[in-house]
Amino acid sequence: MNRAEFIIVTAIILFIAFALGWFAHWLIHRFTRIAGAEMGELDRMAQALHEAEESRDQAITYMQQRESELSNQQHQTEAELRAAMDGLRDARREAEELRAYIERTNATG
Repeated sequence: MNRAEFIIVTAIILFIAFALGWFAHWLIHRFTRIAGAEMGELDRMAQALHEAEESRDQAITYMQQRESELSNQQHQTEAELRAAMDGLRDARREAEELRAYIERTNATG
């Protein structure tokens, strides 16, 4: 290898080392900039997510309580309806007995 080839090979090796160093510096700068600059945004996003989860949990709790209240109200209404239907059935039976009694009394009298 003569002197000119040695200089060219050395120059190429130094240029490749420079390019790799520059690329490594750029990557490190890029990652540290992203980590530093976006950390505040990530914190805000985490806080917003936490608040959204709390809101969701509160909404689920409210819906469960409301469902329980409506279910109890429905059961009470159904019980009142059954009682009213039983009372109506008894009243109809009594009215039918009274009609039959009146018809028997009018027929014999």
